[in-house]
Amino acid sequence: MGKSNFSKILLQKLYQKEFLNDNNLEEIAEYQKKNIFSLRSELLLVIYFSVILFTSGIGVIVYNNIDSIGHLAILSANFILMLVCFYFSFKKAKGYSNHEVLFENPLYDYLVLTGSLLACIFLGYINFQYEIFGESYAYVSLISAILCFFVAYYFDNRIVLSIAITSLAAFIGITITPKSLFENEVYSSLQLTYSGLVLGIFLLVWMEYTLRTKIKAHFYFVYATFALHLLGVCILSGLLSEHWFIFIPILIGFVYYFYQFSYKVLATSVFAFMLLYSYFSFNVLGGKILTLINFDPFYEQLIIVSPFYVIASIYFFIRLVKQFNSKKNASIQ
Repeated sequence: MGKSNFSKILLQKLYQKEFLNDNNLEEIAEYQKKNIFSLRSELLLVIYFSVILFTSGIGVIVYNNIDSIGHLAILSANFILMLVCFYFSFKKAKGYSNHEVLFENPLYDYLVLTGSLLACIFLGYINFQYEIFGESYAYVSLISAILCFFVAYYFDNRIVLSIAITSLAAFIGITITPKSLFENEVYSSLQLTYSGLVLGIFLLVWMEYTLRTKIKAHFYFVYATFALHLLGVCILSGLLSEHWFIFIPILIGFVYYFYQFSYKVLATSVFAFMLLYSYFSFNVLGGKILTLINFDPFYEQLIIVSPFYVIASIYFFIRLVKQFNSKKNASIQ
C-alpha cells in the first residue's frame, strides 16, 4: 500500500468518525497538492551530529594540548560550558512531569545533551587526572548514570536516557564494542553474561512498572530496545558456554515476551530483532544438540541442505515481517 493511499484511507476514517468535515478535507487536499515536505528531522539530525562532533572535538583538543593548557584550565573550561548548558536548559524547561514534556524549541534538547556529555567528560577526566576512585572507572560510570537518569527524566530526553543506561551497563562491566566482539570478550565471561541478563530483566521490569504507573511511560521504547539487544546477546553468549542448557528456558521466555510485546506496541524493529536473535540462538542450540548425538553419518547431507536452509530462513524472515506490517497497518486503520 502506497503512502498516499494509506493517508487517504486514514483521512476517510477520520471523516467517517466526524473528526473532520468537508472543509477540512478540502484544505488538507489543497495542502497535499503543494507537495510541501518538512526538513525538521534532517535538521535535527545535523544538530545531533554537531553536538557529537563538538564534544568529540573537546576531547581531541584536551588530548593534544594537555601539557600546554594545563589540567585545571581544561577542567574549568569544561565545567563552565557544562554549567552554561544546564543553566539555559533549566531556565527554559517547563519542570518535571510524569507525562511527556517538550521544549518549545527542540534546540534545547540538544543543549541538554551537550551538557550531559560534558558532565560525563568532566567526571571521567577528573578521575583520570586525580584518581579519586583509583584506576577503576566503575564508580565514574555509576555517577554518570545517576546524573544522566536525573537529567533524562527531568528534561524528558530519550538520548540522555540512552547514555544513562549505557553508563549503567558500563558500571557492571558490560561494554559491547566492535573490538570486544572481534576479540571474543563478550562471550568469554559468564559473570558478564549473568550481569547482562539481570540488567536486561531489570530494564523490562522497570519499563512494565512505568507503563502501569504512567511515570514517563513514553520512555518504554528506549528500555525495550536496550533490553532486547542486551538479553539477545547474553542469551547467545550463554548458549555458547558450557552451561548452555540453563539458557534454554530463558530463550523461550525471551521469544515469548518480545513476540507479545512487539504486537502490543506494533514495533517492527522489536519484532525483526526478536526474530534475528531467536534464529541465531536456536541455530546455536541446534548445534549443541547435534554434538550430543551421533550425527556423523549425516554431516554430508547437512552440508548439502544448509544453503537451502539459509535461503528458506531469509524467505520466512521477510514473510513474517511483511505479515507483521500488514497486521500493524490493519490495526491502525
